[in-house]
Amino acid sequence: MPLEEHENSRKRPQFGSRTLKDEDDIFLHNAWDNVEWNAERASEAAAKVLENSSPLISSQEAEKYEQQSSLYWDEFYRRHRCGFFKDRNWLFTEFPELNCFINAKTTHSSSPVECKCLLEVGCGVGNTVIPLMQATAGSDLQIYACDFSPVAVDLLRQSEEFDASRCHAFVWDICDEKTELPFQENSLDFALLIFVLSSLNPAKFGQAVANIVRYVKPGGMILFRDYGRYDMAQLRFKKGRCLSDNFYARGDGTRVYFFMPEEVDALFAKCGLQKVFLHVDRRLQVNRIKLLRMYRVWIQATYKKA
Repeated sequence: MPLEEHENSRKRPQFGSRTLKDEDDIFLHNAWDNVEWNAERASEAAAKVLENSSPLISSQEAEKYEQQSSLYWDEFYRRHRCGFFKDRNWLFTEFPELNCFINAKTTHSSSPVECKCLLEVGCGVGNTVIPLMQATAGSDLQIYACDFSPVAVDLLRQSEEFDASRCHAFVWDICDEKTELPFQENSLDFALLIFVLSSLNPAKFGQAVANIVRYVKPGGMILFRDYGRYDMAQLRFKKGRCLSDNFYARGDGTRVYFFMPEEVDALFAKCGLQKVFLHVDRRLQVNRIKLLRMYRVWIQATYKKA
């Protein structure tokens, strides 16, 4: 099953300021930021990935995962409904570009404020959209939210916290370039891609990004956060779950890819976007009861359309 962000990351400063300087202090807190990996740790991670990458899932089974991918996600949301992922209340900390929407609701000015449009791709049941609506209540922000799974979109719409007057939720397979959408090309100020590209077949990354970029206006931004290479979730996979290099099938049929920063940069650069920021977020989370160490790796980036 998906492993995502830890609840203790919610209130940390952007990219963290809690650094581990003394190994004896490791269990004083639940998480440490900007953890540097020594050669031994990097070698162990690479060896683990090499081990769990073979044998590959058969081509017939891989095709089944591809063709039935939406069904697996539908079943995931039927089973977990709104109880699996935590609300991403860290959104404005990690992406300060969005703080303008919070400020907009408290601005007392006679000048008209231009309505801004934001799309979240892969909205799930609203763990980003709902905190976003709550934080920007009273603003002119128009929110669009889409997901591959009709079940997820229905659950979002049914939420008591969902405001249909501020958010249009709809189903969209971002790999399909012929879909009719509720907004025009070159109209979005922001597009959020948070733990969504990694669920796609890597062969479709380029088309998916190009489809999204088409709807972002010049000067608009794409905000990206996803799994990085050698994240704990990748190292935990057992043999026989690998579809291709760094691409795995979970036990529930959903899939996940683990990125290198160079891959992320190449994807967006190919679509003509300008890199504003690209960061490998390495964090050490600990279980102070079981004395366990968990190394997380995420890629975070901001790109701008020229």
